[in-house]
Amino acid sequence: MKMMKFTLIGILLVLSTNGFAQDKDRNARIEEMHARKWQSLISQAQLTPKEIDAVKPIFMEYEQTVWKLHQANREFFKSAMKNASKVKPNFADLNDRYVDFEFKQAQMFKNYHMQLRKILQPETLFKYYKAEREFKRKLLQDLQDHRDHDKH
Repeated sequence: MKMMKFTLIGILLVLSTNGFAQDKDRNARIEEMHARKWQSLISQAQLTPKEIDAVKPIFMEYEQTVWKLHQANREFFKSAMKNASKVKPNFADLNDRYVDFEFKQAQMFKNYHMQLRKILQPETLFKYYKAEREFKRKLLQDLQDHRDHDKH
């Protein structure tokens, strides 16, 4: 009986350690993506050292907040659709959640914009936003290329 208890505890420790390692790996990949995006923005928007120092904390806060919102939303929809084959989801609630998510994201972007416009000149801010769009486009293209490569 004692041996079974120790074996069970050992298995649980291994499983929980594995889960922590996966979370740590996922967080490292997210941090790497934010760092790559930041470097891309610096270079494409041609930010000065002073602008870099002023914008970076705003950028990092925005990126992390948006990422947390996406994570929470993804978890919500994933759990809502988990039993979809057995129980019909409440689509009215799902639709409301989707609209709330879009609205929150828009509010966050507006706040981000209001902070950036105090620091960056309009032309520089335009280049900054263009660099953000380019980064997203390239990221999506890389994901698509990766998926296409995996299929073959």
